[in-house]
Amino acid sequence: MRVAVTGATGTIGREVVRQLRERDDEVVAVSRDPGSAGIEAVGWDGLDVSGVDGVINLAGSPIDQRWTDDGKKRIRDSRLDSTRRVVEALRSADPRPQVLVSQSAEGYYPRGNAPLTEDSGPGNGFLSEVVQAWEAEARKAEELGVRVVTARTGVVLSRAGGALPKMLTPFKLGVGGPVAGGDQPFPWIHVGDAAGALIFLLDTEAATGPVNLVAPEKHTNKTFTKSLGKAIRRPTVFPVPSFAIKMLYGEMGSTVTEGSNPDSGKLEQLGYRYHHPRLEDALRSELG
Repeated sequence: MRVAVTGATGTIGREVVRQLRERDDEVVAVSRDPGSAGIEAVGWDGLDVSGVDGVINLAGSPIDQRWTDDGKKRIRDSRLDSTRRVVEALRSADPRPQVLVSQSAEGYYPRGNAPLTEDSGPGNGFLSEVVQAWEAEARKAEELGVRVVTARTGVVLSRAGGALPKMLTPFKLGVGGPVAGGDQPFPWIHVGDAAGALIFLLDTEAATGPVNLVAPEKHTNKTFTKSLGKAIRRPTVFPVPSFAIKMLYGEMGSTVTEGSNPDSGKLEQLGYRYHHPRLEDALRSELG
């Protein structure tokens, strides 16, 4: 296959590119700085995806930044604008790619412990509103006859970036512990499975609409904390109160102090086989 990947230099994007190239697919990176991609790359201006078999859209400013007014605008605009550009490129492409797998997030869902499937309704607040608008932009490609999948991804565990390196510092100092009581769900997925599932959804004709990208083994913040401490041989006896998180991160802290509980059933029923279904193994693979 010939696959265009936006966000190809990000944490998930690099792993997607690696796995695609490992199976001898042709990869075209879409980047604001094509020269830095290290592979065949094109810029966003005048984006042309003619002759590409499928697109994996991962572009967007990181969510784990302080949610100032400017930060919120970056988070929202980067996702909506890039997805609009991808859909416009699909509209003008000849021949047209047959599938768009567009990154989404478990932030779509209501916070709480209740199990959630892809048919569950959305939550409230900034992140859910962004995700709803983001998915709506991607779904416009369906009007072009393109198969669209929106991948509602949980916390991606990777030593190369994202949440995991940020979590390690207090643990290495011996002051790690559960956050805000620790009973909130912690939907997670290993970076290799996040990338593998995106490619699986690209390949699988039966995959359409939203699909939760989370591991099948359920964890709370407390049990995740215990597993992380065990993986790096550090204590986990210093609980972090919610007010401390809010002081440090502001409104963004709600993504840490609250959680959602999306189910992995649809991805499993489609036939995806996890490489790291268990948290202990996933952490060991990333942290040694």
